Amino acid sequence: MDCIYKDPNAAIEERVKDLLSKMTVEEKIGQMTQIERAVANPSAIRDRCIGSVLSGGGSRPFENAESADWANMIDGFQKGAVESRLGIPIFYGTDAIHGNNNVWGATIFPHNIGLGATRDADLVRRIGVVTALETRACGSQYAFAPCVAVAKDPRWGRFYESYSEDTGVVRKMTSLVSGLQGQPPEGHPYGYPYVAGRNSVMASAKHFVGDGATENGTNEGNTIASHDDMFNIHLAPYIDCIAQGVCTVMASYSSWNGDKMHSHRYLLTEVLKEKLGFKGFLITDWEALERLTDPHDADYRQSVKSTINAGIDVVMVPFRYELFLEQLLSLVESGEIPMTRIDDAVERILRVKFVAGLFEHPFTDRSLIDLVGCKAHRELAREAVRKSLVLLKNGKDPKKPFLPLDKTAKKILVAGTHADDLGYQCGGWTATWTGLSGRITVGTTIMDAIREMLGDKTEIVFEPNPTAETFASQDFSFAIVAIGEGPYCETGGDDPELKIPFNGAEIATFVADRVPTVMILISGRPMVIEPPLLEKVDAFVAAWLPGTEGAGITDVLFGDYPFQGKLPVTWFKTVDQIPMHVHGNSNPLFPFGFGLTS
Repeated sequence: MDCIYKDPNAAIEERVKDLLSKMTVEEKIGQMTQIERAVANPSAIRDRCIGSVLSGGGSRPFENAESADWANMIDGFQKGAVESRLGIPIFYGTDAIHGNNNVWGATIFPHNIGLGATRDADLVRRIGVVTALETRACGSQYAFAPCVAVAKDPRWGRFYESYSEDTGVVRKMTSLVSGLQGQPPEGHPYGYPYVAGRNSVMASAKHFVGDGATENGTNEGNTIASHDDMFNIHLAPYIDCIAQGVCTVMASYSSWNGDKMHSHRYLLTEVLKEKLGFKGFLITDWEALERLTDPHDADYRQSVKSTINAGIDVVMVPFRYELFLEQLLSLVESGEIPMTRIDDAVERILRVKFVAGLFEHPFTDRSLIDLVGCKAHRELAREAVRKSLVLLKNGKDPKKPFLPLDKTAKKILVAGTHADDLGYQCGGWTATWTGLSGRITVGTTIMDAIREMLGDKTEIVFEPNPTAETFASQDFSFAIVAIGEGPYCETGGDDPELKIPFNGAEIATFVADRVPTVMILISGRPMVIEPPLLEKVDAFVAAWLPGTEGAGITDVLFGDYPFQGKLPVTWFKTVDQIPMHVHGNSNPLFPFGFGLTS
């Protein structure tokens, strides 16, 4: 058999055409199937010609699994794929959305909302480069990032996955694509997927489209928007991603004016593929087919038919792959899904696999493992933290700034639920799907960083929840109070009230009544800040969800670096003002773009 597709020197489109011509219908639909690692095994991948495997949120080989453990697992799956009749490799997808955040010891960067505050596109590109290296080190070749939602409502549980409420800022931050995948060379065909080599990953622009503007910020809800608004506000960042050769686009659970995005042929095929010229593949979100009907999973066959015919190329099944394969094959055999649609999907999948070099290098490059969590990577994350911090108040008298803090203070108080909690700093999508409290990975808490900064010359009293007894001696120079949200993700983070949990406001007020205080808010979005609290604290810093490198906070608090961050969103006074954004209502607590430098 003449195998052009195995020739690395042949043109990619020739290789795609050759391989497609050799495939059975069963092998083609296998390529369109993405399954969860928990149900994957090498023989099933080999026998069913499964195209890809993924880790769902927090799904890992075992607790605290390191990169080498992941690589062993993924390479085991890959062995099954390359032993199949045609030897088509799988790609392995993971939610590497702020670093390779499922893996123990990986560098965890600030969540996107914090990166939006930096306005630094090159920083975001460099974060993409590091994330790609650490992701490839664990064997995965595919990151489900970036989220390019333009988030309009902080009640949404995925608000922190967005860079900004402003389309212009989000468009700027699509530089993550070139970081993850590599920079396409001059003259690279528009819309054609690109991966620079073995140190880069396939990226996924998501969630197409309008996920950040659902009614009342309801996750997976309905976005009511005109055609112009959908295109000019929400679709615009995808054009930038496509221009950078993004390999994949993930559809959104949400609807547009009542029509589900996963079966929206106009947007998926006519706009994205035909009008915008996207040549990569379109993938569903997790179990999206089940969510197309109300109640869920009411007509699975119809869901398969409507999504594939709408233009979906890869289905994140993730568990019931036998049922999916059976239904898809039946729909093809009955003519309800035309063979041309299947061929288009598989052509796109194979194109990306060839572009990504998977046929030449299917297995993990183990030399990358030593780079995971290395000093240079953590320094980059620390830089990102520094640049993401937004100073919202500095001194009760504008002429007398409270910050920077005095490194020679004799005795200080560190308080609040978030001062010494790495899991809270990292937020959702870290170690597990929803995130956790405590020492969930390797990193530096705010408290660790304060100790490192001040050494033993300063007496540091740490009380997460201070009492009157704490202040009996009344000799603190100042207090650092870190409060905020617990970790959450997706629908579990939808919050109509946006009050600071864990009695955070009460703790900050109690301390500020007794000692000069800087309040640090760890959150994925603006929260309700009552006027008395804002009046009582001497300084107020929005730190977002900074990740593992807490020293970036002390770098700025103690004056080694200036504050640079600007609000990526409008900060409301009360929730009844929401949705509130730069081009909308007036009278915010802090306007979009606000941020003191001293």
